[in-house]
Amino acid sequence: MVHKDAVTEKKQTSLDLYVTSAEAYEMWKADPDGVHVIDVRTPEEYIFVGHAPMAKNVPLGFITYAWDAEKDEPVFVVNPVFMQRIKATYSATDTLLVTCRSGGRSALAVSALAKAGFTNAYNIVDGFEGDTVAEEGSLYVGKRLKNGWKNSGLPWTYDGDPELLWIETAR
Repeated sequence: MVHKDAVTEKKQTSLDLYVTSAEAYEMWKADPDGVHVIDVRTPEEYIFVGHAPMAKNVPLGFITYAWDAEKDEPVFVVNPVFMQRIKATYSATDTLLVTCRSGGRSALAVSALAKAGFTNAYNIVDGFEGDTVAEEGSLYVGKRLKNGWKNSGLPWTYDGDPELLWIETAR
């Protein structure tokens, strides 16, 4: 388990439960029926960047086709049924290991889960892609090649499973 002091503020949660991707995978392997991996990235990230094969995709939000000039990034909108989907699938005492790209969105998701009464939700602090390389002179500065599920030698896939992928039903 990762101690709170080793977690950047952006990745901290109100539950103060933190694991690395490698620790999360070991927790899941030890109890695959009782430990649940939740990927809160967009469905596009989940499919096109890859995901842990057992991770259920429940997006915290979605990227729109609009640009926020002030933030210099696409507009992000919160998934209005995020908590509804989580509560329909998991109980408040289930062990939930929450991941995103690098640990920021998953921290927001874990804090929202805590506010909704969940007590055993962990932030996977290095996320799926990991942290960025910061070493001056490296060809990889700014690339997400440090730690993370994908860079730690853990199993991952691009395959889509309708049981795990966020799919909106037609209205």
